[in-house]
Amino acid sequence: MSASEAASEAASEAVEVRTWARRLGLSGLVDVHTHFMPQNVLDKVWAYFDSAGPLTGRPWPITYRAEEERRVELLREFGVSAFTSMVYPHKPGMAAWLNDWAAGFAARTPGCLHTATLFPEPGAAGYVRRALDEGARVFKVHVQVGGFDPGDPLLDEVWGLLEETATPVVIHCGSGPAPGAYTGPAPVAALLARRPRLRLIIAHMGMPEYGEFLDLAERYEGVHLDTTMAFTDFAEELAPFPAGELKRLEVLGEQAGRILLGTDFPNIPYPYVHQLHALERLGFGDDWLRAVCHDNAVRLFSLSQEIHREAKGTSH
Repeated sequence: MSASEAASEAASEAVEVRTWARRLGLSGLVDVHTHFMPQNVLDKVWAYFDSAGPLTGRPWPITYRAEEERRVELLREFGVSAFTSMVYPHKPGMAAWLNDWAAGFAARTPGCLHTATLFPEPGAAGYVRRALDEGARVFKVHVQVGGFDPGDPLLDEVWGLLEETATPVVIHCGSGPAPGAYTGPAPVAALLARRPRLRLIIAHMGMPEYGEFLDLAERYEGVHLDTTMAFTDFAEELAPFPAGELKRLEVLGEQAGRILLGTDFPNIPYPYVHQLHALERLGFGDDWLRAVCHDNAVRLFSLSQEIHREAKGTSH
């Protein structure tokens, strides 16, 4: 595809995404699961996807493989009002400098929720406290890639800080796309039993243990789930969402405010708009879509008044 063809395709998709949001009476979307990270780290992530590594095991083309500035520009063109820069370490010694990078990225990127991360290691509480002091509003924890138990004693003080400050934590803890030593609902349930006020956002709806993570959301007020990749054709082939859980999903999304839009942009093997269409075809209606794609995250993150609904359609 030529550069001009790619630009035309992106412009067309941007119109489609904005039109979709405006039909709901929304001035924009809030996406709690997007990835921005140092280019050398991102290059390694993309190389892993390109190789169909063992955690993926299938072809995974990166739809939005572009320079950082262009990726930010694309989100703006899509009308995404607020988003995250999900960074995550796979070994000790990475988290603190990833946090420094993410702080700089948020400072120079309007609309980015200042994101930080952590790893079970000596000194974790110190750099987590520093990130909070510097304005971090959300953390990313990747149990699968990091290969650690979220209940590791090295994280006791860290979880205490995050619970005390009511800071949301997006945590990849489900066993999809491949199980790890500490994935699944049991380690998270054990953590919540000790820290019941944690604000955890279960990435990918907890795929494939959807029902068990919905249980946790019903049991603990601070537990949310993000929609990242869930319900898309790609994910349904791998781990279909059980029809018997749809009613609970509907209630948790609109009435309880616990379901949040996430996409995994830019590391997705399909167009951004497909995630929105996948949510719409669940058939829960416009109020549910408004809550999931905007209102629930605005409330959770206390987003400023500049992120607001359009005047039309705000009676919902």
